[in-house]
Amino acid sequence: MHSMRCIILASGSPRRKELLSQLIGDSFEVVVPSYEESEIEDMDPESLVLHHAVQKGHDVAKKLQKGVVISADSMVLCEGKLLGKPNSNLQAQQMLKLINGQIVQVITGLVLIDVNNGKELKDTVSTLVFIKQLSDDEIASYVTSEEPIDKAGAFAIQGKGAAIVERIEGDYFNVVGLPLFTLSEMLMQIGINVLGPTPLE
Repeated sequence: MHSMRCIILASGSPRRKELLSQLIGDSFEVVVPSYEESEIEDMDPESLVLHHAVQKGHDVAKKLQKGVVISADSMVLCEGKLLGKPNSNLQAQQMLKLINGQIVQVITGLVLIDVNNGKELKDTVSTLVFIKQLSDDEIASYVTSEEPIDKAGAFAIQGKGAAIVERIEGDYFNVVGLPLFTLSEMLMQIGINVLGPTPLE
């Protein structure tokens, strides 16, 4: 059994932290990147999420001598329009009206940096989410639950949002925030087998 290399999650997201521990246990550190995302014109969504993920990863990796850095950035698209996080009930309601009955695309840029040798693995993962046709009352009820606030696309599939998602095509975990299948394949490529017993720290 190899000794566990130090794994660092470059993210302040509690959901990403929870998903990573599902895969590798709690033997990793969290370092929140200080990278500020700026709007970049003329970049397609795949390039953009990858760009943000790379910048987040580098921000954390440059401060380290060794270890493996995992970073990710996700976006929600509806009919080509980029959906951020609503920060008011009104915004949440508007966003839910927009995605109502639509197929929404969740795209994540995923980056893994092996600081020891500078090796970098990158990929984008896309999942289609089919949103149910909602009545105004259903939208109002969901907004009242306050769950849509601060969730990209104004829904959380792992919460009450399960009741508005008819089905998905692709990786469920990607919709929550971290595409675990692709991540496990990347970790395999650098010699970390997530299917084996989780080594203790």
